[in-house]
Amino acid sequence: MRDLWYAILIDPTVIVPTSRILLHNIAIRQDRDEWIVGRLETRQFVALPREGMAVLELLRGELTIGEATTRAAESENYPVDVLSFARDLVTFGFVAAVDGCSIETEPAPPMSFPRIRPGQARFVLSPAVPILFCGLMLAASAVLALRRDLRPSFHELLWSQSGSAVLALGTGAGWALVYVHELAHFIVARAAGVHARIQLGTRLQFLVAETDITGIEIASRRQRLTAYLAGIATNLSVAAVAVFVQAMTSDAGIVHRATAATMVIALMSLPFEFMIFMRTDIYFVLQDITGCRNLFGDGTAYLRYIGSRIRQIFVKSSAQCVDPSLSLRSHERRAVRIYSAVLIAGTILFLTTTAIFTFPVDITLISRAVTRLGVQRSLLNGLDSVVVLMVLGSAHVLWARVWWRRRRHEAAAGVARCRTE
Repeated sequence: MRDLWYAILIDPTVIVPTSRILLHNIAIRQDRDEWIVGRLETRQFVALPREGMAVLELLRGELTIGEATTRAAESENYPVDVLSFARDLVTFGFVAAVDGCSIETEPAPPMSFPRIRPGQARFVLSPAVPILFCGLMLAASAVLALRRDLRPSFHELLWSQSGSAVLALGTGAGWALVYVHELAHFIVARAAGVHARIQLGTRLQFLVAETDITGIEIASRRQRLTAYLAGIATNLSVAAVAVFVQAMTSDAGIVHRATAATMVIALMSLPFEFMIFMRTDIYFVLQDITGCRNLFGDGTAYLRYIGSRIRQIFVKSSAQCVDPSLSLRSHERRAVRIYSAVLIAGTILFLTTTAIFTFPVDITLISRAVTRLGVQRSLLNGLDSVVVLMVLGSAHVLWARVWWRRRRHEAAAGVARCRTE
């Protein structure tokens, strides 16, 4: 019996027509003409058509693979490969046991803050929360309409004559807002029962904090949209509170000026969320509204297909290019093709802008630091060069490490994750 268990662990093909499978506790939600099925514990989810859902229900009824095959054929009036379907369920980690033999699955990375239970965070899904948020926004807008001097300006970032004070507030408030932004995503996801995880990620050349809320697909649409928009709402709420603090303090006071700078910092990251070609918060809202499963992945695949077709014009090849979007539902296909244009245009424009403005600055700083280390003997200049190299170097090394780890993990898993920023 142990030999059979070991074989199943490494090879699901040992499942035979006489086998019975026991499924884990699986979450299910109907989405249009498909069903989202998966395990919250492992954050593995798939979309099943009507026929696949019918077969899953048969297997949950403790029928053998052969019996389920017969029932499915009678119901659909055509042969159904239940055996291959059952083997796929093992691969996805949905099967707990085969013929009484337990199957171990690789656990998902542990979620952040495991002591926070769904019941403790359920208050954020109350209908009163969006009402309070709208009231807060209206009140802040009214104050800004009456006090035009409180309207945000980038000049507010230079709130002090002390450069170190400006940098300290910018760094401290910036990272604090990043953390609170991600925590908002996390708390809403936990309220919906999702095993969320806050981690580092990459968006093009950026190193970003992100919250993996894979599994939110099982929640209702209101809960999903709340999870996607929670970070933006948090930034806007911080900015609104900053407006009230400024209105109640003296213009010349440190509190007033520091609060004004904090408001600008809270608002500065919001335009980034609308860069949907980088899978930002608004990207996930768009993906949900269009009913797409993996808008970025399907859009990327479609662009590869277009690239192959263009290449065939200049290089003769007998290889046939198949449009991957043809396998999608009509509404998904339309959305993917439109998004692919936004994806390529946004990526090219953004990388071009970065190459023109950002990279030259980094290269100049690095070359200047290396030159100072090699030529000048000043201790102060030497320390300055070391700090520059350490800051820029560590940032790029960390980006490369996170990027490589993410790509390797996604290639091994073969699944699309839902990560909000």
